[in-house]
Formats: sequence, structure tokens, C-alpha cells
Amino acid sequence: MSDEEGLTLEYIQKEEKWTSPNYTPIRVVLSKGEGVYVWDVEGKRYLDCLSAYSAVNQGHQHPKIVAAAKDQLEKLTLTSRAFFNDQLGEFMKTLCEYAGYEMACPMNTGAEAVETAIKVARRWGYWHKKVEKNKAEIIVCENNFHGRTTTIVGFSSDPGTYGDFGPATPGFIKVPFGDVKALKKAITPNTVAFLVEPIQGEAGVIVPPESYLKEVAEVCKANHVLLIADEIQTGFARTGRDFCFQYSGIKPDLVCVGKALGGGIMPISGVLGSKDLMGVLTSGSHGSTFGGNPLASRVAVAAINVLRNEKLSERSAELGAYFKKQLETLPKDKIKEVRGKGLLLAIEFTEKGGEAKKYVYAMKKRGILAKQTHDTTIRFAPPLIITKEQIDEAFAIIKDAVENTN
Repeated sequence: MSDEEGLTLEYIQKEEKWTSPNYTPIRVVLSKGEGVYVWDVEGKRYLDCLSAYSAVNQGHQHPKIVAAAKDQLEKLTLTSRAFFNDQLGEFMKTLCEYAGYEMACPMNTGAEAVETAIKVARRWGYWHKKVEKNKAEIIVCENNFHGRTTTIVGFSSDPGTYGDFGPATPGFIKVPFGDVKALKKAITPNTVAFLVEPIQGEAGVIVPPESYLKEVAEVCKANHVLLIADEIQTGFARTGRDFCFQYSGIKPDLVCVGKALGGGIMPISGVLGSKDLMGVLTSGSHGSTFGGNPLASRVAVAAINVLRNEKLSERSAELGAYFKKQLETLPKDKIKEVRGKGLLLAIEFTEKGGEAKKYVYAMKKRGILAKQTHDTTIRFAPPLIITKEQIDEAFAIIKDAVENTN
């Protein structure tokens, strides 16, 4: 064993000894990132095709985002919301103008954003729709992934996510994703909201029928039900638009955002809506010590400005279509389907192709980092700053791994 291999093992053993075993990472120890590449402790370079589950849309260590963070670190990082700070207002203005909404609530993680939207929807239901107290229902989709809190896992379809964490929080109804008729049937006088991912990322990049979100929006409006779009993974240019719901020409009542809002620097999230909707979060009814802190606010503004100035939505649309066409040329006996929009793509393996994990390790060996989901699918979501030449580099590795792994 070389000294470098020994170093890798040392890091892995230390992490496994002292860290709860709630993840099974790919066995590589990363120590550096720049642009679309990351390096391990042995000095080997990899093309990152996961982007921390779409949290690094702007690329690793983007110089403008890093500069903003460094500058703010030397001034003020945390005040709590007990006081005003000089960065939060600009953050909220920038985010709302970017997304086209009147008001936002700043939080930290994606799960917190979803929890915030749930609270907004329930309180709106009691105050404005006049639903009987503690009877509010929110409809969600089967195979959803909205986070890991006890409330959220209670309406998951994945036993690995919700198993032995019960009892499940009441008030949630599941319907099949992509099925408008099932949504209509599930609505009752107590329904206050429908929570949906425009594309189900963790489920394997499942894209619904083209008319789905438009029809869903019409159903929600007709029944006085809020439409909540979870754009935590699909937002901020990932799918070829600023937000994936824009493909359908609709405007959800609430939008949950996170991941790439932090520019790969730190966790930053939020919920966007109208003043009337967001106004139900009255003083003391909701909050977060770190939500909207000066450092996060400064970083988020820089992250959004990079998306705008570098036209990453347009880049994602163009290069995503190019990447998808290449993936569609992979051997049909091993690849059942290629799915996705923009640079949120996935390949699903046939029964002959087998489990995805062996291909993940074959790609790692050749210099690409990706991750399997649901055993038979690999998701590809590189930083949006990737070039056509780097996509060619990535595809050559993917093709070699798929064709030569049994």
C-alpha cells in the first residue's frame, strides 16, 4: 500500500469511527475543488457530476462568491434576527426580483424551507380558507423527496427514509406523481396545499408529462388550494430555466429554494410568495437563529449574480441538450432510459445492465464522480459552468465505463 492510499484509508477510518453511519459515501476522500473539478487527498482529479446534489451550480470555489464570503467574514457574520443587519434586505430584494415574488422568508437548509412552506400553508388555510382548526390537509406525491425532518419523512414513500421514525405527522395525503386526475380526486374542503417537485430528483430524475404542472396549477386555483413548488434541487438554472416551473408558464403560490442559493459555500434557503401569504408568519411565530445572517445574505447575493451574469440558465439548456443526446447513444441493451432537463440528467439501467453502483465505481476509477439512486439509476448534474469540451471528456469516460463493466 502506498503512503497516499494509507492516507485515504486513515481519513475514511476516522470518519467512520466518529460519525454516525447514516451515509454510505463513495470511497474517495476529497480535499480540494475548483470549477467543475475536485481532487482527492492522493492528488487525483475528478470531474464532479453530482455538484453536491445541485448545490454547486456555479462551480466549486467560484472566485466572486468566495470573495464576497471573505469580505463579509471580516465584518460581521451573525446577529440573529433579534436585530436588523445591513445585508439581509439586499438579499431578500435580490432573491425576490430574481424569482418574481413579493416577499421571502430566509432559512438555512432545504428541509427548513419545506417546513416553512408547510407552516405558511396551514396557517393560511385556517386564517383565510377557514378550514376547521387542526384539520388542514396537504397533498404530496408518491416517491417525493422534500427533506429529512420527522414531519417530512412521515409523508415519504421510501421505507429507508421513514422506517422506525414514526408516528407519522398527520395531515398529508399521497397521490401518484404526474397524475392530475388523482390530485383532483384527493382534494377535500380541508385541502390547503399541493406540494410538488417539478422534477423528482432523488426518485431518479423523473420528469412528469409536459402539461402536468400547468394542469395542476389550474386544479389548485379552481379549488382554492395553494400550489407549492419545491425547487430546491431544480431551481437556480439547473434545468435550463431560472426555475423549472417556468417551462409550464405558471407561477406557484409558494416556492421553496435552497442548495445553489448558497453557491457551494454554505447552507442558505428560503420560501417565496406574495405579501399576503408570507404575512401569516407573524412576529414570533417562526424563525431561525442563523436564517438571513449577514454572511449568508452576502453569499446568496453573489451566488444569484453569478447565475445572472454568466447566463447559466441558457448554458444549462444548451449544454444539457448536448449531453443528453450523447447519453442517448449508450448501448440500449444496458440503458433503459435517459431522462432529464438542462443539466439534471439520469440514465436508468436495464435488467441486463444491472445495479448502478458498479458503474459509479467504474466511473470513479476513470475520473468522474457521480452517485446512484434507487439501485438502477445514475444522476448526472455537473456544475453549470461546464464546457462542451468537458462534457465530451465526461461522456467518453461514461461510455467506456458502461461498455466495459459487467
